Amino acid sequence: MSTPFAISPDLIAEHNARLEAATLEDYDGLKRMLARLGIDADALVQKVMGFGVAIPTWGVGTGGTRFARFPGPGEPRNVFEKVDDCGVIQQLARATPTISPHFPWDKVDDYAALCEKAGAHGLAFDAVNSNTFQDQAGQEFSYKFGSLSHTDARVRAQAVAHNIECIEIGQKLGSTALTVWIADGSNFAGQSNLTRALDRYLDAMRAIVAALPADWRVFLEHKLYEPAFYSTVISDWGTSFAVAQELGPKAYCLVDLGHHAPNVNIEQIVARLIRFKKLAGFHFNDSKYGDDDLDSGSVEPFRLFLVFNELVDAERRRAEGFAPAYMIDQSHNVTDPIESLMQSAIELQRAYAQALVVDRAALEAAQEANDALGAHLELKRAFTTDVSPLLAVARQRAGGAIAPIAAYRASGYRAQKTKERPAAAGTSAGIV
Repeated sequence: MSTPFAISPDLIAEHNARLEAATLEDYDGLKRMLARLGIDADALVQKVMGFGVAIPTWGVGTGGTRFARFPGPGEPRNVFEKVDDCGVIQQLARATPTISPHFPWDKVDDYAALCEKAGAHGLAFDAVNSNTFQDQAGQEFSYKFGSLSHTDARVRAQAVAHNIECIEIGQKLGSTALTVWIADGSNFAGQSNLTRALDRYLDAMRAIVAALPADWRVFLEHKLYEPAFYSTVISDWGTSFAVAQELGPKAYCLVDLGHHAPNVNIEQIVARLIRFKKLAGFHFNDSKYGDDDLDSGSVEPFRLFLVFNELVDAERRRAEGFAPAYMIDQSHNVTDPIESLMQSAIELQRAYAQALVVDRAALEAAQEANDALGAHLELKRAFTTDVSPLLAVARQRAGGAIAPIAAYRASGYRAQKTKERPAAAGTSAGIV
């Protein structure tokens, strides 16, 4: 068997060599501009180099809609090939040092071999994700009418057992967190007793929390709608927060940027969860109409910046219990997933760097003086600062590519994987 194609470090070095002079020239200009504001650009580079976001294993495949899925060329056929693609993203962009697996999609017989594979790419495992929103082959009971909140105790027990199995697998991978999202809800008024459904969910989650190792956390993900369009059991951050409070100190609220009511103030939700010590972290994506799972920063970069403004504020004041976990959660329907994930990681770093150049003293002074426009203009100054040269220097210093997508395209990686990975199946329908 031939050795699978990999991107050579020499290709990255050659690509960087052609771009280095212009990149450093732009960086020196930004460095001087930031110095006038009392900001050390080299210190910012170090901060950006320390920023990391997890790649979901499902993210390196082509997504879909409720109507169809159009497979992409060279898609990974198993979790080992997914790890290879995640390795390329980290190799080039240097912002994604961890992987978030999903079970049972990523179940294997040998988890030690999976850890070895990830380690060969310099990757570790982040939170593990359970799946009780789909029926699997050989499954005894269906989740058509719910899982952890199902009226049938046998279905709930099956869903609890699956989550506990995910914890056990996660321990083998070195993970310390479980993410739980359920599709439970109703599509007709009167279909479900809204109070009893939540009570059943709480009882089931208590059993899952009881199975968590001492150093583990559970992340509760809420979703406003879909596939339950009349009511959703865990529908908003308020419900998630109340449940996390009842479940105790190991339970935290996960924020997906697409899972909110229209026009809701997401950065305020983030601030509230930080204040109450219940922020688990994020599933990053972008949205235009609803839960669109678009590429991070592709539609509303200012909102993304405002979220990071709250995160940097909490980081700087060392907010108690502040230890957010970051993951990208997108559906790539018309792009190469590797390219989209690299670009999203860059946009997250960009928002983080922009939030770092906010003059916190000036912002606080304007806020205390009720200078509404002055405070706003300080945020806009930071947001409109082009930190691209700083991000490029951070990637290069970390051993990555100055221009990751250009280097990726020059490598021919997708074409090579298309040869190595012949399509295993045709088009399928449904949410994937």
